[in-house]
Amino acid sequence: MQTQAIPLSNLHVSPLNMRAEKKPPSVKRMAEIAANILPTVREKGILTDLIVRPNNDGFEILAGRRRYYAAKVIEKERGVFPPVNCEVWENITDADAREISLIENVAREDADEITCYETFSALIREGRAVAEIARTFGKTERQVTQCLAVANLLPRIRDLYRSEELDAGDLQLLTMATKTQQRDWLGLWNDNDAPTGQSLKGWLFGGAAIQTKVALFDLEQFSGKIVGDLFSEDGFFGSADEFWTAQDEAIAAKRDAYLAAKWSEVVVLERGSHFPQWDFVKAGKKQGGRVYIEPTHTGEVRFHEGYVSQGEAAKAKKKAKAGEAGECENEAEVAHSPITKTMQNYLDLHRHAAVRLAVLEQPAAALRLLIAHAVAASGNWTVKPDPRRADTEAVQGSVAASEAQALFEAEAKKVRKLLAPAFDADAGEDENLAVAGLAHGDGDLTVRVFQRLLKLKDADVARIAAFVMAETLAAGSAVTEFMGTHTKVNARAHWTPDTVFFDLLRDRAAVNGMIAELSGKKAADRLISAKLKDQRAALVTAAGGDAAWCPGWMRFPAVGV
Repeated sequence: MQTQAIPLSNLHVSPLNMRAEKKPPSVKRMAEIAANILPTVREKGILTDLIVRPNNDGFEILAGRRRYYAAKVIEKERGVFPPVNCEVWENITDADAREISLIENVAREDADEITCYETFSALIREGRAVAEIARTFGKTERQVTQCLAVANLLPRIRDLYRSEELDAGDLQLLTMATKTQQRDWLGLWNDNDAPTGQSLKGWLFGGAAIQTKVALFDLEQFSGKIVGDLFSEDGFFGSADEFWTAQDEAIAAKRDAYLAAKWSEVVVLERGSHFPQWDFVKAGKKQGGRVYIEPTHTGEVRFHEGYVSQGEAAKAKKKAKAGEAGECENEAEVAHSPITKTMQNYLDLHRHAAVRLAVLEQPAAALRLLIAHAVAASGNWTVKPDPRRADTEAVQGSVAASEAQALFEAEAKKVRKLLAPAFDADAGEDENLAVAGLAHGDGDLTVRVFQRLLKLKDADVARIAAFVMAETLAAGSAVTEFMGTHTKVNARAHWTPDTVFFDLLRDRAAVNGMIAELSGKKAADRLISAKLKDQRAALVTAAGGDAAWCPGWMRFPAVGV
């Protein structure tokens, strides 16, 4: 380095100068840039040497741009300006030149924040390491990394911050966005619809900004994307769905551990549901206390150990008091059933349809059942067909569309044809099934039916007897249940899980159990805290891939009820 007086004509601002313009400024613009030092330069000249390095066009200014422009303004005014003293740096790299420019400008004037960050980024491209930049400018490596993250944002976003349209918090959040997300966000900004603040955080992470600190699982084993926040100690999961898959597995493992520890029951609440602690009373394991697991929308999971409802606590207190008085109370505890009234109706009718087919197929058993009804009247035996009442139009439509119902109706037509001569000629096929006439107390009709039966072969009589038994079988009765078990009915042979069945599922634990049966425990565990609608959707998909699956509620004997 040496000091040398250089004419203005041999000087120009280096493009590596951190304040360099893209094109030479006008005289007016030069005066604006040098406004605060022009009076001093007019009066006493340039007191501090410029820093330059030689190039093919003379010398380029690395530090001293405002002093140079002040001299050019005065030269324009007076027609002349004396050569300027300069420190000449030779044989230095572009990276060295950038550092000199930044150091000098930061020391002499508050530099534009974003410009500093962009200069750091340029130094990295020139081969400087983060540690070197940190040592040179007296910063920590984390601070330099933060600056580089800001400098890596799209230029438009940096300009919004420069113009104070975007605050520092949003600028920092956008450093976690991909380039595609940045472009999408700018598109929303142009439409005056860009998310900011907490909304921006949610937008970046697909609707939920979930911090890594709430994970119950080992982050090192997590294969999904984690986005680090350089401006805080928090990290965030890039995908809420990936997070909840892993978190639900961890929740299921916690549930299993509680059950292994002999807690009577572990209830996993639906994600986002609140545990109303004021409605519950503390109770230990021996008192039947349960564990309630409460996953929140933020990803945090709360564990409430040892609780029973206020009602249960009151009953336990009453029972204990009765015991002390020597009284004997025989109150049966009614367990909560996952099957709603309408679902039970659905199951009863579909299972009834399956058993009726079995009655048709086994006339010997049907005849014995018919005699049993005659000896000990029960169910529908007065005699009349079962009304098969449906609670809703949806259940009625589902049963009407079932294969079992269609097959039964086909047999009904054949039985009517066998008995048709015993009825009036004008009785149509849409009459209630032939046996319904017996309930009318019409003796002549009974005689005609008997006469017709006498003319039929034994096989046809047995067929009609089986049909009569099937038509009068009471839906939802113990007899239906026993007959289905005795004849080993496969309800799935003529029934397919339909939309009505899935829509009637209301119990999350029951649905989760069905998913486990179809797809395995791990798949079910991954949805342990999911909303009922999401669990049902997973069940629909799984059931669609297994043509043989039959829920326990539909089997003979029924299980899981």
